[in-house]
Amino acid sequence: MTPIASVQKLSKVYGTPGTNVLVHALRGIDIDFAAGESVAICGQSGSGKSTLLNVLGCLDRPTAGKYILGDVDVADLSDDDRSDIRGKRIGFVFQNFNLIPQLTVLENLEVPLFYQGCPSAERRRRAQEFVEVVGLGDRGHHRPAELSGGQQQRAAIARSLINNPLILLADEPTGNLDSATGETILGVFDALRAEGKTILMVTHEPDVANRCDRIITLRDGAVVSDERTHPGMPRQAAFTSATAG
Repeated sequence: MTPIASVQKLSKVYGTPGTNVLVHALRGIDIDFAAGESVAICGQSGSGKSTLLNVLGCLDRPTAGKYILGDVDVADLSDDDRSDIRGKRIGFVFQNFNLIPQLTVLENLEVPLFYQGCPSAERRRRAQEFVEVVGLGDRGHHRPAELSGGQQQRAAIARSLINNPLILLADEPTGNLDSATGETILGVFDALRAEGKTILMVTHEPDVANRCDRIITLRDGAVVSDERTHPGMPRQAAFTSATAG
């Protein structure tokens, strides 16, 4: 089966300002991501997981290698074309929600559609549809400050889905939430996975990683483990195995 996203011999090297020191954040990574799977990307600080997520989200450009999203090699696209891909094919969910405080929930959801040139009436129709999907139908006209943390994250998830992206990228999506609210958000991700969404999630939390179909662990910019969880294997054991050493 053709993967929905793939990185091949992917490397990212940063220069250190004022020195000749080079930081190898990613070292020749090869990963295929299948449509409809949820993948946890794990590793200690400095392992390269955030750099990988930035490359997958077209927020950063690799130094070498390929990144195929759908049927397009996006690694060498122009900045404008990468921005277009980012707006149409990728959804983002951040730890800090990144909602615009001056706008209502519905208006926040309309922002990505506005930049895609979607007509006003269609923007509002789709925004209303997606606030219902995440259970915020009665909060559409509220601003972020009037919502709980869990409600803000649900609004952020709805915004990430509104362009029907090929992949959904989540960066520590429960990091700023208490355990009960985090469980609610993970339930939303479970439902999205059940509907066939492809979810790639950076996390350092075992309980979050073990909800995914697959756990990829990075160390020093390289993949050191790529394991699938399954009903026959205790999920805590799967996470421990993937992060051991």
